[in-house]
Amino acid sequence: MFHPHPTPSSDLLASSGDFLRLHKVNDHQISQLCVLNNSKSSEFCAPLTSFDWNEMDDKRIGTCSIDTTCTIWDIERCVVETQLIAHDKEVYDIAWGEIGVFASVSGDGSVRIFDLRDKEHSTIIYESAQPEASLLRLAWNKQDLRYMATVLMDSNKVVILDIRSPTLPVAELERHGGCVNAVGWAPQSARHICSGGDDGQALIWDLPTVAGPNGIDPMSVYNAGDAINQVQWSAALPDWIAISFSNKVQLLKV
Repeated sequence: MFHPHPTPSSDLLASSGDFLRLHKVNDHQISQLCVLNNSKSSEFCAPLTSFDWNEMDDKRIGTCSIDTTCTIWDIERCVVETQLIAHDKEVYDIAWGEIGVFASVSGDGSVRIFDLRDKEHSTIIYESAQPEASLLRLAWNKQDLRYMATVLMDSNKVVILDIRSPTLPVAELERHGGCVNAVGWAPQSARHICSGGDDGQALIWDLPTVAGPNGIDPMSVYNAGDAINQVQWSAALPDWIAISFSNKVQLLKV
């Protein structure tokens, strides 16, 4: 992930896997700035599953790990700002909402919201109805922070949540013919979201105010022909969506 607000002369790039790594990118070279280890007792850390860069406070990056923790980094000083035991099982995804508020999803089947002003408590806004059903992906709607989307493991559903109404989804999008792997909100609209799955389809949804009794149909369908594992809706050019599948990346014109 690139820095949310790059300067004309250089840019920062972050990556996660074995560690969180920061790289400086300019016209001539890429150099590694630092390797950030969230373990206090070892030179190794538990594998990181995802991270998110805080767009409103861009010195903060949040990472999540299979060791049940979420770690908030101060990347200007390359130090841990805070580390929380966030869930009962592996944490698979993290997303910033407001400036000091983030959410995470986990193998324990819950979506939890944390406020850095009160690190001792979290709010569970959704728990999977099926026991042991892991939640893999989380996308927070940046146009309307009341809404977020999550994806269950081995499920064809995208669950849409309203944080004002914990526990009960406002919609469940169930038109994929295989497991959903990725979701992305439209950058310019609070009501549109794109999902991609094992059925090879990228679906764009227009979320109604009230869902009908037979569920919601997608407004647009694209068939890639192979399982889609990532979706990215361009913030700078909102008419374009990127998808990845097999050994390809395709750019789709909305």
